[in-house]
Amino acid sequence: MQIGVVYPQIELRGDPDAVRRIGTAVEALGFDHLLAYDHVLGAVPTDRTPALTGPYTERDPFHDPFVMFAYLAGITDRIGFATGILILPQRQTALVARQAADVELLSGGRLRLGVGVGWNPVEYEALGEDFHTRGARQEEQITLLRRLFTEPVVDFAGRFDRIDRAALVPKPSRSVPIWLGGSGEIAFDRAARLADGFIFFGGLDRAIDAWKRLRDRVHSLGRSVEAFGADYVALPGGEVGDLVAQIDAWREAGGTHVSVATMGRGLDSPDGHIEYLATVADALGRR
Repeated sequence: MQIGVVYPQIELRGDPDAVRRIGTAVEALGFDHLLAYDHVLGAVPTDRTPALTGPYTERDPFHDPFVMFAYLAGITDRIGFATGILILPQRQTALVARQAADVELLSGGRLRLGVGVGWNPVEYEALGEDFHTRGARQEEQITLLRRLFTEPVVDFAGRFDRIDRAALVPKPSRSVPIWLGGSGEIAFDRAARLADGFIFFGGLDRAIDAWKRLRDRVHSLGRSVEAFGADYVALPGGEVGDLVAQIDAWREAGGTHVSVATMGRGLDSPDGHIEYLATVADALGRR
């Protein structure tokens, strides 16, 4: 099972040096990948109808995952990079294809493109996209991305995108794996039909139950369960031994990846996060 780390963007306050330090430490400590959350803008949550229910506000920093990964690709050799998740429907499909292809090429084939629909209509409006059609648009985008990654010339007319006999050049070294993230039956159904894997959030018991049900859906569609990935984002809480037990349980449940989140432990510096990750790496025998 691949074991990675979630980039702790909230507690590092947008510090550019922290990107370098965390990225190189994740590799040096023997972890397999770095996963990054995504938001382009944070919105003031007060006095809105409907209310904004997500966990982030205008005070929470985020780096663009593609830019951050391209930078880290130049100063690391081995770790993979995963968007977890990129809010796909608020972005132009062809531009995402170009950015993902370049990160894949510049990193030597280390990108995993995790996508989702998000929760913030303010962000959609600022980027000129429709929040209410985001699910349908994501489905079309996944199909189009795969064509752009692989076909010499694409002629596509969909509900949301039109590409008139155009090409993505240079192409990625492979069709970039597309994983979905989220929760609920709609997301699981979409993933079973369209995705290469799924990123699970929430408690371990809930994730294991959801993974069992998603596996059944993948199998019922005649797709290979063995080729379908499952990444569990292990949230902070308890001692390192509790985290190791979560990882072991996820492995036993057939999980293929786990991403260790360090945010929420009161660690307010790169040193604090790196020290905690070193303890985790030792407990897991990664170094």
